[in-house]
Amino acid sequence: MKKLNINIKGLTIKNKESRKTCFFKKTALFLFLTLFSQFASAQVKSTIDSTKIMIGEQITYHIQVETDTISLVVFPEGQTFSPLEMIESYDTDTIKNKDKYNLIKKYGLTQFDSGKYTIPRQKIIIGDKTFFTDSLKVEVTDVAIDTLKQGLYDIKPLIEVKKSSSDWWKYLLLTLLIIGIFAFLIYWFIWRKKPLTEEEQIALLPPYDRAKLALKKLDECQYLENENLKDYYSDLTFIIRKYLDEKVYDRALESTTDELINRLRILKDGNQVDLSFDDIKNLESILKRADLVKFAKSEPDIELAKLDRDTIDVEIDHVKEALPEPTEEEKLQDEKYRQELERKKKRNKIILTIALSLFLIVSTFIGFSIKYGFTYVKDTIIGNDSKELLEGNWITSEYGFPPVYISTPEVLKRIDTPIPNELEGQMKITTFGYELKERITVVTSTTVLAQAQDSLDITQAIEGNLKTLESRGARNIFTKNEKFTTPNGSEGIKTSGTLDYPLNNTENFINGKYTSLSFTSGGKVIQQIILTWRKDDVYADEIMERILNSIELNKPEK
Repeated sequence: MKKLNINIKGLTIKNKESRKTCFFKKTALFLFLTLFSQFASAQVKSTIDSTKIMIGEQITYHIQVETDTISLVVFPEGQTFSPLEMIESYDTDTIKNKDKYNLIKKYGLTQFDSGKYTIPRQKIIIGDKTFFTDSLKVEVTDVAIDTLKQGLYDIKPLIEVKKSSSDWWKYLLLTLLIIGIFAFLIYWFIWRKKPLTEEEQIALLPPYDRAKLALKKLDECQYLENENLKDYYSDLTFIIRKYLDEKVYDRALESTTDELINRLRILKDGNQVDLSFDDIKNLESILKRADLVKFAKSEPDIELAKLDRDTIDVEIDHVKEALPEPTEEEKLQDEKYRQELERKKKRNKIILTIALSLFLIVSTFIGFSIKYGFTYVKDTIIGNDSKELLEGNWITSEYGFPPVYISTPEVLKRIDTPIPNELEGQMKITTFGYELKERITVVTSTTVLAQAQDSLDITQAIEGNLKTLESRGARNIFTKNEKFTTPNGSEGIKTSGTLDYPLNNTENFINGKYTSLSFTSGGKVIQQIILTWRKDDVYADEIMERILNSIELNKPEK
């Protein structure tokens, strides 16, 4: 019904009108208002199919509107029937009657507590005018229970439900697989005892055995068959020089023939090598002949070349016999030297393994940092409470009545909210919240007034929230108000801005952000959602954005 702000008592008597004339004017005005009200209410009519139901039983609420064919009609949406709960909104039926439309809108309502309730007046917008239905009385009765046939039992205690497991084990398996592959590669290429090649096996032989084996391989070559005496003598002299270099004179490979022979004679004279003069002379003769073949292009007879090979074979035996047996001290030094080589080889493997591991770790870190950002990678490795909340299993639930549907990283817990003594019996407040210490706060609050009001001043509730923040030590609060609409079309006011709030038990302050959503319905319900978080927390920004996008006052569609 359209509200007319006309003050009957405001009529005054001018030009000394008689009381009788004034009485008639007031009476006429009263009749006019009565007729106008009847005319206006005739366009909107509300009924229910039953005034008495049992707990949980559904009643159908009808709104009938008669209007012309060009006017837009907006019916109530959402939980505007509190204290009854709307469980279904049916499609609008339309009946055309000449140049008029008869629109019938139905709602399914219920209540789960016994008592006598009043369905508040509902607002209908027709064109640019607003109309209200009449309030209706409903009685909800208990279901009769025959205690003789079925006993009564205490309410079962609360059972703690374990949080559903995440996919952490998949990431663990992937990590172990990567580490396993890397460890296998390190083992295969660095630590594995590889099969020795023929050259490596020969290198491990004693010098005498290597020299003898080299002569056998020289016999297998086709140098003499191809009359390639230069290469033949080069290999032959290298065999004897190499043996002498390792066992007699450590500069035999780089010395000239004269220098090497002179050194052998000096060693013989000093009794360091027991070689005969014939042995030294045979070596000198073969080395000088080889020099002539290599540098003067001399071509001795093939048989002479074979004889020189046999002579070198014999001289290798003579050199071995001429060398003194190593003492125990020399053998010990050789063993220490061998062990030192093993330790050095193992140390090099360890250094190479560590270097490759560090390279892989640093490369992986840099690669992920380039793709996902340094902060994200660092927080993934070290850990971050806000990040764990964002990437964890979220819970979607409803809180309070009428319910607020919201998705949060953790379940909101009920918070006892004291009501001032002077407001006892005038309202009921239900509050739920969650707090990640000094980082994130999520609070939902539903206030239900005992008596419906024609218009609720939501700004008072918003100011109350800001005063609550101030009472908790917040300062430098900057505020911005704007309209907010949920995905299902519920409209409210969004209050957001920045603030500084104190750290617990300190005099330090943290730069923070806050957002407050405020909704009203039915003239007696105020629903609010309050979010606060640290300004420098990028994960908290994403958490709050996700929470805001999930908020619904009507039951979200599945």
